[in-house]
Amino acid sequence: MRIFYRIAAYILLPIAGVVLVAGITGAVLYLSADTTPPQLRHDGSQEKVVRLGHNCSAFGESRMRRSDNGFWEVLLCGDAEQRGTAFGALTDSLMAVQEAAFVGQIREMIPDDGYLRFLRYLTVAYNRNIAHHIPEEYLREIAAMSEFCSPEYDFIGTPYMRQLNYHAAHDIGHALQEYMLVGCSAFGAWGSASQQGLIVGRNFDFHVGDAFARNRVLTFCRPDTGYGFVSIGWAGMVGVLSGMNEKGLTVTLNAAKGAVPYSSATPVSILAREILQHAASIDEAYDIASDFRLFVSESFLIGSVVDGRCAVIEKTPQKQSLYTSSGQTIALTNHFQSKELYDEADNLRNIALSDSRPRLNRLREVVAQARPLSVERAVGVLRDHKAVGGRELGWGNPMAINQNIAHHSVVFLPEELKMWVSTAHCGMGEWVCYNVGDILQGHCDFTRELYDNAHRLPADSSFMNDGLDRLRAYRRIVRKPRNENVDSLVELNPCNWEAYRQAAAFYRTEGQRRRADSLLRMALQLPMPEGERIKLKQALTK
Repeated sequence: MRIFYRIAAYILLPIAGVVLVAGITGAVLYLSADTTPPQLRHDGSQEKVVRLGHNCSAFGESRMRRSDNGFWEVLLCGDAEQRGTAFGALTDSLMAVQEAAFVGQIREMIPDDGYLRFLRYLTVAYNRNIAHHIPEEYLREIAAMSEFCSPEYDFIGTPYMRQLNYHAAHDIGHALQEYMLVGCSAFGAWGSASQQGLIVGRNFDFHVGDAFARNRVLTFCRPDTGYGFVSIGWAGMVGVLSGMNEKGLTVTLNAAKGAVPYSSATPVSILAREILQHAASIDEAYDIASDFRLFVSESFLIGSVVDGRCAVIEKTPQKQSLYTSSGQTIALTNHFQSKELYDEADNLRNIALSDSRPRLNRLREVVAQARPLSVERAVGVLRDHKAVGGRELGWGNPMAINQNIAHHSVVFLPEELKMWVSTAHCGMGEWVCYNVGDILQGHCDFTRELYDNAHRLPADSSFMNDGLDRLRAYRRIVRKPRNENVDSLVELNPCNWEAYRQAAAFYRTEGQRRRADSLLRMALQLPMPEGERIKLKQALTK
């Protein structure tokens, strides 16, 4: 018995010590977190939301309306607290829906409420200093807005801390790339490569479920400092994902591969907001980016009327570089291209194994074929779903420019201060035009439709007539495969290697190894990222 106690002491005491130290460390980090919102100077309770019509509401000088094209259109005016209060008051119900969709998607991955509560403490400890990396102006805007958040999710954190952390959602997606939450493809053209001056297009492939993308918000912001701008996002998003300011400078984000971060820094959407509100040129944007530290790796495509071209600010937590093109077009997906960052180990691994390089090769090919670009041709580029050389990839393929998961797709025409945005189906639906300059200058009546009806672009008829139903049926089966429907995965999407992998995974769980292996061999005959090819080959040997 004494021997047993001695063995137990040697084994259990060190483990208990590690657990105790980890627990104390976690508690210290949690308790040291800066979770106190800034003291607000304005009392927004004096203002009330006023209905101006069937689809329009007002809060002071700010406005919100629901367009017949499906977008929520918001005009924000004033200082940080006035904008935040107006945003919260006008979109409180939308914020509740958005948070429910976001938390619902997390619950699909992590269904246990106890573990979600544990993640609350982990997130707070991890992001304990996030407020130190966000300019005071945006902290006040977020704090004022968060006062209108639903208390339903207070078990996750206070409204203020939840909203701060939601602004890092794109960054968190970096660490969850196996879930395909973050993708993105973007390009620019100018000079003789464009029919309409500087032109910028992008698909924002950030996917956390269809419900999350349903209520997209176009925010037209007239701040008390800096430049007015438009941003495409969702209720509660103060940061910028895709946007253009009144000087004709555009900003879009593309995730890059880097090491898993160990502590928080500035969310990329906040840096993009700072650039959009305070930069008029590529050099000014680069200087602003130099003042911030990110905790993920990111590329920022900057289009500038002042410079008459585009460039990419590439940024890691340690380094920053500027990538420019020797020609009159530029394209990027999800890896770095500059001499300074190309040879980074994480970047080379990403190029070799992920879908980023084949997608970039196709993007360059299609942009070259579409020269000189127009808005219509740019939309065609963003709708492309094939591989290099025009080989079919099927629907929803991560190797495609259009992966059918985009939260939004947009084409900017900065010299005219106009933008075209896709209304539905991840860029495959109808596109509508907004004269951003007129809206920011107050020349538009928010009780009427803001978009330019004369410049609508039609939906992709091929996709609408055939692809949409097939894609929907395919995704329904992926969510709930059964013996009676699993074979339809390949029938519905025969050119996409993922259809075969999904079917093989089902048959593996059913104990039908021979059937599963046959499907994996068929998948290997199709285009796929090299990293996935390696995984499938390994699966065949297990």
